[in-house]
Amino acid sequence: MSDFIREVNEEYRRDRAVEAWKRYYKWIIAGAVLVVLATAGWRISEHQRKLAAEAAGSQFEAALQMTREGKDKEAEAAFLEIARTGPSGYALLARFRAAAEIGARDSAEAVKIYDALATDPKVDAVFQIAARLRAALLLVDSADAATIRQRIEPLAAPTSPFRHSARELLGLSALRAGDLENAGRWFDMVIADPQAPQGLRERAGTMLGLVAGGRKAESASSETPNK
Repeated sequence: MSDFIREVNEEYRRDRAVEAWKRYYKWIIAGAVLVVLATAGWRISEHQRKLAAEAAGSQFEAALQMTREGKDKEAEAAFLEIARTGPSGYALLARFRAAAEIGARDSAEAVKIYDALATDPKVDAVFQIAARLRAALLLVDSADAATIRQRIEPLAAPTSPFRHSARELLGLSALRAGDLENAGRWFDMVIADPQAPQGLRERAGTMLGLVAGGRKAESASSETPNK
């Protein structure tokens, strides 16, 4: 009896399956086709991305070679082209390299590129900060100290991973402006930070020597009697 019931159940399930197939086979086939097409599309997209990355990598290396060979204008044009048409990773690197190339002849134009990078929401925050520092480095010999402070003083906070470079630039800017007090303060902060790179601490020590010399000159000048 149990065998008979099992056979009836199996026959019933087969009938239901046949009926379901007749009713939904178009949708089932369409779904299977969509899965195949989606998989094929993903593979094609991945292949195209790989080819684009390889092409951009070759172009980037060629531009670097131009730089090494002193072909500055050609390298600049090549980096700008990669920045315009390359995949996002290489495009970002090319924007930085283009700014560096341009900065050698036109610091104002390079600062515009760095400022654009620093405010681009598509650029990672770390690279935005790097762009702000690069712009400040180009401006430190020409902009007033207030401009430099406005640009990078927040980066000198104790928790900032870029505080060492920011403090050095702020110190240089203050020293150039004749603000010996603030110059000494920034350079002291560099030296006092145990996490500051050794080379940077040595430079800060040299700058503190200049600050001390300037203070002595000021003191001697103030003590000289008027004739």
